[in-house]
Amino acid sequence: MADEHRPSVQEINLGQEMRTSFLDYAMSVIVSRALPDVRDGMKPVHRRILYAMNDLGMHSDKAYKKSARIVGEVIGKYHPHGDSAVYEAMVRMAQDFSYRYMLVDGHGNFGSVDGDSAAAMRYTEARMSKISMELLRDINKDTVDYTDNYDGAEREPVVFPARFPNLLINGGVGIAVGMATNIPPHNIGETIDAVLAVIKDPEITISELMENHIYGPDFPTAGEIIGRSGIRKAFETGKGSVTIRAKTHIDEQSNGKSTIIATELPYQVNKAKLIEKIAELVRDKRIDGITDLRDESDRNGLRVVIELRRDANPNIVLNNLYKYTALQTTFGVNMLALVDGAPQVLTIKQCLEHYLDHQKEIVKRRTAFELRKAEARAHILEGLRVALDHLDEVISLIRESKTTDVARDGLMENYDLSEKQAQAILDMRLQRLTGLEREKIVNEYNDLLKQIDELRAILADDEKVLEIIREELTEIKEKYNDDRRTEIVSGGADFIDDEDLIPEENVVITLTHQGYVKRLPASTYRTQKRGGRGIQGMETNEDDFVEHLVSTSTHDTILFFTNKGKVYRAKGYEVPEFSRTAKGIPIINLLQVEKDEWINAVISVAEYSEDYFLFFTTRYGLSKRTKLSQFANIRKGGLIAVGLRDEDELISVRMTDATKDIMMGTKNGYLIRFPEDQVRSMGRNAAGVRGISLRDDDEVVSMEILDKGVEVLHVTNKGIGKRTPEEQYRITNRGGKGIFTCKLADDNEVVAVKAVTDDEEIMLITVAGVLIRIPVEGISQTGRNAQGVRLIRLNDNEEVATVAKVDKDEELDELNTDENEDSETSSEEDQET
Repeated sequence: MADEHRPSVQEINLGQEMRTSFLDYAMSVIVSRALPDVRDGMKPVHRRILYAMNDLGMHSDKAYKKSARIVGEVIGKYHPHGDSAVYEAMVRMAQDFSYRYMLVDGHGNFGSVDGDSAAAMRYTEARMSKISMELLRDINKDTVDYTDNYDGAEREPVVFPARFPNLLINGGVGIAVGMATNIPPHNIGETIDAVLAVIKDPEITISELMENHIYGPDFPTAGEIIGRSGIRKAFETGKGSVTIRAKTHIDEQSNGKSTIIATELPYQVNKAKLIEKIAELVRDKRIDGITDLRDESDRNGLRVVIELRRDANPNIVLNNLYKYTALQTTFGVNMLALVDGAPQVLTIKQCLEHYLDHQKEIVKRRTAFELRKAEARAHILEGLRVALDHLDEVISLIRESKTTDVARDGLMENYDLSEKQAQAILDMRLQRLTGLEREKIVNEYNDLLKQIDELRAILADDEKVLEIIREELTEIKEKYNDDRRTEIVSGGADFIDDEDLIPEENVVITLTHQGYVKRLPASTYRTQKRGGRGIQGMETNEDDFVEHLVSTSTHDTILFFTNKGKVYRAKGYEVPEFSRTAKGIPIINLLQVEKDEWINAVISVAEYSEDYFLFFTTRYGLSKRTKLSQFANIRKGGLIAVGLRDEDELISVRMTDATKDIMMGTKNGYLIRFPEDQVRSMGRNAAGVRGISLRDDDEVVSMEILDKGVEVLHVTNKGIGKRTPEEQYRITNRGGKGIFTCKLADDNEVVAVKAVTDDEEIMLITVAGVLIRIPVEGISQTGRNAQGVRLIRLNDNEEVATVAKVDKDEELDELNTDENEDSETSSEEDQET
């Protein structure tokens, strides 16, 4: 007996149960919360808010009511969720910067474009807007289906009749499980024209719709859409990207200064955060030339004023603002909506067709409702006519009847009437027996017969249904149409290319060992004579130091080669400019380098010529030569530049013209020189051939191009350097062990071997980030076996990390007299060893 009362235990597969439960939850979110319906463009919460307001009589011509009352009605009857979610949805429908055509008429503080929140619901008031009334028009004429609310105590509509295509006109945003929708708003006149065009020609193409009817999104905050390619892709596939810019103009002041004034912002841009971002960029000197920034917006419109320095180019500043701030944004279009209860990505024409199908059903159901109503009224009038035609007999029958039921039955039996007709005769007032009233009944009956014929004709002819839709949509357009706010401009001559707006100037690009990159004007560093202390070039962490330094132009292409043999590219101006002591940005913010790779070589390219090559050298002495043109098209994720063998790394890359001598130097002071044509041209994926045969515990530290008349500069980690004429290094065949070229003291090793001339300067960078710029002609010239002279005074445990060559710049600030005298002071450390 005990077993019979035990609860039954059912064995289930936990994984299967989890999958089933999560799918049920996901579909519930998709259908009942996150995605709009293609027919009325509403999500359940918005539909319930408007239906509750309509039910409460909060129409556009009635008084405002407290928002808290609306929210309470919604959550109490239809939406079993938090009040804040309902109120926030209602607030958004009342914001003129969120909805192109507001569906709620708000009274009070409903937030601002600065991101300010709306006042609490107990303070604000609301009612339906005029256009939202069109969404619910004819809802009481059996035009839509109803369903039970969450507790079965109320009924709510599944969809609205929607006299205008709200999905496209106001757009929609929603995040479901595994999917999201982001539909931009459109102009109501253009959208209705597009629906009418589909009615007229069901075979019309999307291109024809774009050219003649619906031109693109029309955002409530206006702005400018750049180009039509993104719109076309979104319209044709349901997915695309639309670039939006703020509406700006440049004012020239009488004092020679320029002012940039923004009067319209891209959609969903927070004005306060935008201004804060601009101020941050100015503070970090990533945008130069801005002297003042003001928000002069008022009730008459938006106005952000950006004052510029007299020597600043306003076009360049504006272009940088577009690039680094939300003055230019991208709206990712994903036209996902519910079609028959299932999510579907739709083209613009499919959206119009689904709306048109919905309107056909609405018109037919409304016509059928009106037909039933007309037929029922005609049926009653037929009975009344019978009574009027036999008035004396009817009155006599009623007077002789003891009860109402007897009278009703007598009328039904004697005059072949229905129960409803007989009851209508009994309910008829005596005043209806007058001649005038009798005439009214006859006229009403005749009019009803004509109306019934018309309604039946509509139901029998789809073309009449379409004609009604045309008339109703035209009425809506005439009532609510307004001018397009967002201007669509071409991306051609109307806008200057980014690179054209960037002034071409000499710059220095630095990259630290830990991967921080930045750009600096070449004139940042003062020229000093050897032995100086240098200037602080960068704030670094204790374990970080500048590893690569390239002198280039803002318009040149910078190729970044990693230890893994990959190459990435960036324009000089794309590397952010920072102050002299700033750290810069992580290289991963500029390039898509992987976690286990770092930049080992950086080279500047002005143009990709077939006559030039890139010469590669690895740590283990392998070399190869590849045409520069093979690196012209480097994708965003990088490109394989050299095929590396196990544990080998790429350490150096140089540009050549196939006529040069290659010099490779090792950390233990050996050097080899051979003609580059001994290394044949190879493809990108090749590993290369032996350039130098290394001795034990040795590795290649540098590879250089060695021209006639240059000198070979050696620099050690202890700051000792020397230059030696190139003729002291004989040409040998590749693959040799090289010759001894630098005498090293204990704990010294070579960190760089450079080919230099008297017209160049070098930069020494220590592990602490200290930089010193030294003219090559100021370094003593010695033989191969000499140790060299002191180039930089180092503190204890401080070492030189890397060395870079830079061209002389006549505009560099000269060191003052005291600094020159100090740097020329000799000491035992400065004498040749």
